[in-house]
Amino acid sequence: MKIIITGACGHIGSFLVENLYKIKKVKKAILIDNMKTNKFNSLFKLKKKPTFSFYQKDLSIKNSLSNFKNIDIIIHCASITDAANSFGIKKFMYKNNLGCMKTVLDYCIKNKTKLIHISTTSVYGKQANIVSENDHHLLNPQSPYADIKLIEEKLLSKNTNKIKFNSFRFGTIAGVSKGMRFHTAINKFCLNAALNKSITVYQTAYNQYRPYLSLRDSFKVFKFCIENSFFKNETFNALSGNFTVKQIIDRIKTYKKNAKIQYTKSPIMNQLTYHVSPLKLKKSGLVLKTDINKDIKDTLNLFKNIKNYEM
Repeated sequence: MKIIITGACGHIGSFLVENLYKIKKVKKAILIDNMKTNKFNSLFKLKKKPTFSFYQKDLSIKNSLSNFKNIDIIIHCASITDAANSFGIKKFMYKNNLGCMKTVLDYCIKNKTKLIHISTTSVYGKQANIVSENDHHLLNPQSPYADIKLIEEKLLSKNTNKIKFNSFRFGTIAGVSKGMRFHTAINKFCLNAALNKSITVYQTAYNQYRPYLSLRDSFKVFKFCIENSFFKNETFNALSGNFTVKQIIDRIKTYKKNAKIQYTKSPIMNQLTYHVSPLKLKKSGLVLKTDINKDIKDTLNLFKNIKNYEM
């Protein structure tokens, strides 16, 4: 089997690439990244198998995949993902992310290539006890990033007769990878705690629930699809668990007892507490329940030898 991984040097992509040898069906992997984050370290010391090839490409350019032949599956991780800062780069984010998606989608349709698409649980935006993939009335993205992901899902739905795909709404990612960044909740909290900086918490969000996904569970999603030829032309929630900000910080304090909290106000966080249901994916045969405590511990340990930090 020959696959393409877009965004191969990013947080999710680099973890997938590093563990790809565990999926025996994959014999060749083409890695694509625009390298705007300069994460060349994501390519360091990869396994000899599968066979890897790397291409630095901007997928927002139409037909940028046209030279690749006989690709069985594309795993599309390429995206600008910083939701909190997406308001300041809204126009560019729409152009880039949707451009990348259309390039990948056009390629898959023309070449009968299957697609694993990464969406986000942030497409849910209203207060509710629990939300599932069928709760279309609760879809209300609160950032340009999440809005784009919903547009991408709709593009797939419009082409459901032309392509085999799955779209996975990933919870907020937790865990260590070569391409990790620190703009998402758990990673940012761990970074601040490890460097003895205050963890900034929105007052309105402290006891609100959000879905989180361990990188180890994200890999299980990809492995499950490939090994089981699982492509249902549907959308699935993918999460390791639902947790409040308080519960996340309590877990951080288990390993970093002197972690400091600083509260701030943020009106955008109002009415955004929800549990995301994992039942649809579970009924399909994949149970995700990795303990994110290990992800928190591993992230904190990255900085364990830093005794002082100043800016």
